[in-house]
Amino acid sequence: MKKIPVVSRDYLFAFIIITSLFALWGIANDLTNPMVSAFKKVMPELSNTHASLVQFAFYFGYFFMALPAALFIRKFSYKAGIILGLSFYAVGAFLFYPAAQLESFDFYLISLWVITCGLSFLETTSNPLVLALGDKETATRRLNLAQAFNPIGSLTGMLMAQVLVMESLRSSVYTPESYDLLSSADKAAIRINDLGVISLPYIGLGVVVLVILIIVILTKIPAHGEQQRMGLKESFSTLFQNKRYVLGVVAQMFYVGAQIMCWTYIYQYVDHLNTTLPAHEQITATWYNMAAMILFLLGRWIGTALMKRVVPAQLLNMFGIAGVVCLLVTILAGGMPGLYALVLTSMFMSIMFPTIYGIALKDMGDEAKIGSAGLVMAIVGGSFGPLLFGTILDMGGSGLADVDVLGWIPEISFAFVVPMVCLAVVAMYGNFSKENN
Repeated sequence: MKKIPVVSRDYLFAFIIITSLFALWGIANDLTNPMVSAFKKVMPELSNTHASLVQFAFYFGYFFMALPAALFIRKFSYKAGIILGLSFYAVGAFLFYPAAQLESFDFYLISLWVITCGLSFLETTSNPLVLALGDKETATRRLNLAQAFNPIGSLTGMLMAQVLVMESLRSSVYTPESYDLLSSADKAAIRINDLGVISLPYIGLGVVVLVILIIVILTKIPAHGEQQRMGLKESFSTLFQNKRYVLGVVAQMFYVGAQIMCWTYIYQYVDHLNTTLPAHEQITATWYNMAAMILFLLGRWIGTALMKRVVPAQLLNMFGIAGVVCLLVTILAGGMPGLYALVLTSMFMSIMFPTIYGIALKDMGDEAKIGSAGLVMAIVGGSFGPLLFGTILDMGGSGLADVDVLGWIPEISFAFVVPMVCLAVVAMYGNFSKENN
């Protein structure tokens, strides 16, 4: 029996170029996750729910732009979609400069939204292009391989957030009580400094994106599958009649919500733990989040290898159940055991996005371009999940443990019930797809 390569030699260079974009949007995603905590420190007047608008603005851009992106690449080309996406990305990053000058939280939200309008183009374009760059039998494995480079970008984004932002915020050295005792002039100086600190890595990232944009313009991207064969109305009709696809969009929305909540609120979870620890035993959330990302990367490689023997849908079901168990430990055990379980959850989330994507678009032809848009629009789950999480944190006040649910579970631990339910939905989709393969 002839062995089918995951990536054929004819498409290898194009695959490498496209795969680099996966790392690029990973940087933006995980540079932004800690910003909920950062803005809460810099602007203490923000509630937990209001600070969560950072993630709402960031991930709403995916929902807003995914379908226009799909229609754009359908009319023009994959390469044109990549170029436009990188352009939006750069513009949004550079908008952080006027946002800092105006000291406007709302302007920051607009800047993040523009960045993700660009990321929406990149993801809508890159995911189906990777699926098309080779044999359809290895498409899901190929997408898992490409997505395995996304955590490398995520680790870079986390490191940038910690070294360039979190460790440099002057506001983070004050408790809420000591900050209130400062003069208005001191508070204003700290805010100006810290908003500049937050903006600097995004502006630098904008420069990097411009360089990559030039490289892409000079690179030949295969026009694979770009010939329009199916009418738009027919594409939508075909998609809505495909139950596996429709449920895949729902599962993707819940998965992204779970991922963003776990990676965003690990900072608040650690902040709560630190209130019970002496100064010399304080822990740094970023290092645990980076450990989670390393496990996420490891899980991608392990999952891709396991798919040689295990049906992707079955593996999705198993990993979903394991993720639910981990978050149950976080909720019920709390403390350091809960933190370790929260970190471990990332290993089981690792295969979910590309596997759901591959299952939902399996055996599709030209309608995959519009289908891809629906799956990218599902990333809007990253907008609504954190808002619900933040609302739970605000149940008793602006703190992290103002109320003990059932008398013993602090708000910050109980709130992880939201991503736990999300992963249960993913597990059910894996089970459905396994039985309806």
